[in-house]
Amino acid sequence: MTETRRIAIATGTRADWGLLSGIAKALAARADCRVDILATNMHLSHNYGHTIDEIIADGFTHPVCIPMSEATDSPLGTVRAMSECMTGMAEALTTVQPDLIVILGDRFEMLATATAALMLRVPIVHIAGGEISEGAVDDSIRHAITKMSSLHLTATEPYRQRVIAMGEEPSRVINTGAIGVYNIMHETLMSRDELEKSVEIKLPAGSMLVTYHPATLDDSDPGELCDNLLAALDRFPSSNVIITYPNNDSRGRVIIDRIEAYGRRNPERVRVIPSLGKLRYLSALRCVSAVVGNSSSGIVEVPSMHIPTVDIGIRQRGRLSGPSVIHCGDSTDEIADAIAYALSPEGQCMAREAGNPYFQPSTLSIMVTAIAETPLETLRTKKFHDITD
Repeated sequence: MTETRRIAIATGTRADWGLLSGIAKALAARADCRVDILATNMHLSHNYGHTIDEIIADGFTHPVCIPMSEATDSPLGTVRAMSECMTGMAEALTTVQPDLIVILGDRFEMLATATAALMLRVPIVHIAGGEISEGAVDDSIRHAITKMSSLHLTATEPYRQRVIAMGEEPSRVINTGAIGVYNIMHETLMSRDELEKSVEIKLPAGSMLVTYHPATLDDSDPGELCDNLLAALDRFPSSNVIITYPNNDSRGRVIIDRIEAYGRRNPERVRVIPSLGKLRYLSALRCVSAVVGNSSSGIVEVPSMHIPTVDIGIRQRGRLSGPSVIHCGDSTDEIADAIAYALSPEGQCMAREAGNPYFQPSTLSIMVTAIAETPLETLRTKKFHDITD
């Protein structure tokens, strides 16, 4: 009789749960797996949509909740929140006793989670290692989690090679493709009418979806940079716009204040929504003409919907991107010029024909098989893999 594998999946934001939910469901459907969801940070915050409700709605009716203070708008507040998360995760892992834990990406609460798992000798499966985002502290966090992890599921072959270059054993580094791209290709989406009723705004041709985060390694004032973006949006008065909140990173509150004020000034064409959730977000990608901001989703997932992405500033600098991603500086003129091209017939045609380097047809099954079937004894110890010429 096959022994049941106990799998913990950590999640802290609406964005990472949107990526992880399909993996969690597929693992839970297997007779040889038991899945526990460890939910923390923004999931438990009413200010960011209380998205723990989405986890429950997805069928995980008893997620383990790890409370942590909302990170105040400063690096010190973020560190304090991380310390609470680390303690709470350690206690949760001690109670759940998983055979391994799945961690995605590069968020500060995931660094705290990985540290707790490392010290408790719980093997870590890391999704989305090897990527680069030079404008954010997330870049260093991602690589730190890589070195604490025992099994790596990367989104492209260049990312796989980068993880191996960091000393990870090649047999434990698997190029799976990006799970967000797989989700877009397989999710049953809302109709345009259903989405428009849900967000209470029409989305005709020329509409945009905007998400703008603070670039945590940029010394510029995030409020001023956000003002530049909003001024650029003003140059497209016929375009309706959905704006979602940034994550609760340091210096993010000033962005929220500005986009909320912008929404109040433009109620006829702008909706500000803290969290769309996975279904509405993916459905919106089918209904808008362009995505604008500095989120990784604009680079990884959006190209598979064959619409342009305007990627602003330095936050995602260094990340592999396809031809439908239009990189620009963070001045009003640069952003406006990029949006104008994205909405032009030439920009729309370019995006319709562009490929996506993050796409693989069997991403979900590769990930689920690796998580459920990789022998645990191969994950409990690590050796540094030297690259020789």
